[in-house]
Amino acid sequence: MTRKLNTTLKWRKSTYSGKDGNCVEVADLTESAVAVRDSKAPRGPVLSFSEQAWTALLSDIDRGRLGSA
Repeated sequence: MTRKLNTTLKWRKSTYSGKDGNCVEVADLTESAVAVRDSKAPRGPVLSFSEQAWTALLSDIDRGRLGSA
């Protein structure tokens, strides 16, 4: 299933992504779900999130709730 998702979806990078290649790519699965993958490993695993979970994750990142890497 991962291979199929990687070839059939329209992936996009954030406009905030740097030129160093350390970013994620996102693709719409449905109106209420998104897929996420590592841009350095486009044939690697794909995570999927409901719209609600994706919005909550982005909010937590923006607010610094996930700590530092």
